[in-house]
Amino acid sequence: MSLYLVRHGQTEFNLARRYQGGLDSPLTGLGRRQAGQMGALLATLVPAGTPLVCSPLGRARHTAEIIAAAASLAAPTLDSRLAEVSLGVWDGLTDEDIDFAFPGARNGTSRWDWHFASPDGERYDGMAARLGAWLAEATATDMPLVAVSHGVAGRVIRGLYAGLAKDEALKLDVPQDAVFRLSEGRIERIDCLPLETDANQR
Repeated sequence: MSLYLVRHGQTEFNLARRYQGGLDSPLTGLGRRQAGQMGALLATLVPAGTPLVCSPLGRARHTAEIIAAAASLAAPTLDSRLAEVSLGVWDGLTDEDIDFAFPGARNGTSRWDWHFASPDGERYDGMAARLGAWLAEATATDMPLVAVSHGVAGRVIRGLYAGLAKDEALKLDVPQDAVFRLSEGRIERIDCLPLETDANQR
């Protein structure tokens, strides 16, 4: 089994340093180009027609559609278990917004796990349970599979696969221009060729 895990391309909220969680924002021009490059890379890694599954959130769906076209993969299917962590009332806010509206709410949490500290957001154990159930199914076949998910969700998936503790998993990098191959108990990062970033191409 080889699972190819990618994060969606850059979005408008990413660019504004605004947390999306269960909300959404469109891909930027750079994000669409990142998705195209990940598709071109995957075309060299998996056969045409390989199944593709993605989070139902729009940014992941759009990325998956671009990847499917570039790599000649099967049309994306949706799985809600791949969705990003919901921050509840913190969805859509910036760091400054959160600290102003909820003073002290993030005290005592590390920069890695505060995503699970909002008053009404999803907690780590619940997220790990749904992603773990998905991962068990995804790795139970010998066929390759491509999955498009999110930043925190991707960290948790890779952490579960590698048997990492929560704190270690949440420190993993979350590029938007690389593919992670999970196979035979190992995780390999495969980078796309660098893209020139152009602030005018959003």
